[in-house]
This record gives sequence, C-alpha cells and structure tokens, in this order.
Amino acid sequence: MDIKTQLKILLTLKHISMEKLAELLSKETNKNYTAAKLYGKINRDSISFTECQNIAKILGYEIIFKEIQQ
Repeated sequence: MDIKTQLKILLTLKHISMEKLAELLSKETNKNYTAAKLYGKINRDSISFTECQNIAKILGYEIIFKEIQQ
C-alpha cells in the first residue's frame, strides 16, 4: 500500500481533513503547509521521512521499522 492510500485511511479513521492536517503540521513544524502542498508532495512522492514522522505524531501514531521475515 502506498503512502497516499495509507494517509487517506488514517485521516478517515481520525476524522481529520487534509486541510486540518496541513494546519496542524504547520503548527508542529513552524513551516507553512497547505492541503494543496501536501497533496502535491504525496502525489509526486516527494514527502520527506521527517514530514511522515510529524504526520504520524499528529495522528497519534509512530513509524516503526520491522524486519521482514523471508
């Protein structure tokens, strides 16, 4: 599952719009984010890991790396 789909699911579960996420991310990072800017970063696959971590934190999650069993 790609980041775009995962983010849509998490936002739906938390009842948060992309506009609200952009507002919260702006407050968290002291940078200017808009819904359009976030959509663009996600669609271009140019969203940074730090931005993903901040989004996860805002939504009440953490990113964990887990070794894949082969």
